Amino acid sequence: MWKLSLPWWEFVARGIIVYLFLILILRITGKRQIGQMSPFDLVLLLVLSNAVQNSMNGGDNSVAAGLILAVTLVCANWFTGMLTYRSRAAERLIEGSPQVLIHNGIICEKSLSDSQLTRGELMASLHSEGLADISQVHAAILENDGSISVIPYRHPQS
Repeated sequence: MWKLSLPWWEFVARGIIVYLFLILILRITGKRQIGQMSPFDLVLLLVLSNAVQNSMNGGDNSVAAGLILAVTLVCANWFTGMLTYRSRAAERLIEGSPQVLIHNGIICEKSLSDSQLTRGELMASLHSEGLADISQVHAAILENDGSISVIPYRHPQS
């Protein structure tokens, strides 16, 4: 139960390698994957976690290996959080930057395409803000967490 089949440092190295790989692959697939999870995305995350499990534990199912990997992943996540907090460059690299989807009532097609969002998904975000048409939108921004912030035009009160 407690006997490791590999040296402890190999579990740490494997955990860090898989953690960095998953950050990279999720960053490449875009913010939409993170912020707007569909049932298909949930299934992907569950299968993905199962797929990388053996690459982290090297076939060792001991309690000690699991604890070492858990501590490694939590520490890697903490370190990543501290790095992005202290460095704007690291934050942009790891988390990306917000993308303008609509500016002055005009859809930015390139941003929509780059973020892999459909017009239907964008319109659903507008509708959830009580807006029926893009002409009512001063700006719509895809945030780093995958949510869409909508800023409507402010009409002067009469």
